[in-house]
Amino acid sequence: MSYSNELIGEHESIVKLRKLIDKVAFSSTKTVLIYGETGTGKGLVSRIIHNKSDRQSRNFVDINCAAIPPHLLESELFGFEKGAFTGATTRKVGLLESAHQGTLFLDEIRELDLVLQAKLLSILDTQQYRRVGSVDATSVDVRIIAATNRILYREVQEHRFREDLYFRLQVVSLNIPPLRERGDDCFLLIENLLENFRKKYDKKVSGWEPAIEDIFRHYYWPGNVRELENLVERIFILEDDNKILVDHIPDRILREVESSSGYYNYAEPVSENFGQLIKDNLSGAAPENLNFHDATAELHTRLIKLALKDKNNNIPLAASSLGMTRHSLRHHMNKLGIN
Repeated sequence: MSYSNELIGEHESIVKLRKLIDKVAFSSTKTVLIYGETGTGKGLVSRIIHNKSDRQSRNFVDINCAAIPPHLLESELFGFEKGAFTGATTRKVGLLESAHQGTLFLDEIRELDLVLQAKLLSILDTQQYRRVGSVDATSVDVRIIAATNRILYREVQEHRFREDLYFRLQVVSLNIPPLRERGDDCFLLIENLLENFRKKYDKKVSGWEPAIEDIFRHYYWPGNVRELENLVERIFILEDDNKILVDHIPDRILREVESSSGYYNYAEPVSENFGQLIKDNLSGAAPENLNFHDATAELHTRLIKLALKDKNNNIPLAASSLGMTRHSLRHHMNKLGIN
């Protein structure tokens, strides 16, 4: 994200996150796991950790595990020796070696296949690896920061992610809150974006009309800070007014806000039957060794399933009984893998 080199915000969750980032950056831990929805700033947080650490003078190397085919990712990470395979005419230094004494950021860690997950676990345990085509081990000193927008514990349950690697990574974990849960931080971010884009586009856009605040407070921001950044930049490119107007906001956002407001007004109290279902079904023992993020996901999953059961799988009614919008419920269902 280009809006800042710092984590902007005054919401309590962001203030706590900044304190945790400082503790992690100054610690000697070799692994950090960052949870966050798409667009919340996982890459930004990883860079802040690197820049605050004693590794700041060394390389920060980032790789999106979902952007490179699995058969190429191994050679990108580990490098290869000359003649290791057809086309390997020279020796190649891998990203892991480039990050020696620095930081390697693995975005979308869930997309690593099980074979590479096993090799990553070995590196975390031994601080050694082998280039493709080599029989000699190479030592490496690197902090690995992994990030995901998935519920990794559920990926473990579905046998898509190694349990031993999961527990190895989540010793130190950070959770970045979505924009919709950060109160008026949205407007602090807009002020920062306006300042940056005024310089970039040489336009004097300053502030916004009052109605914008109500719209942005009710919008769900599925793309989070990245979506906000793209929206503000789009306004700078296409519009000529000196402040952000409602007319600049895409119709899809206005329709979503109107729909969401309607469902909020329709919200009903939790039924006695649903209340009893909660008492009867949420008292069971939870899986052991869950971190805060995964334990919360487990609770949300149970609660949503109970609401759907109580309302015969009627999503608008289930959303209403939970005090959320239909869009919000569908988002949580998709995120948690609830059909």
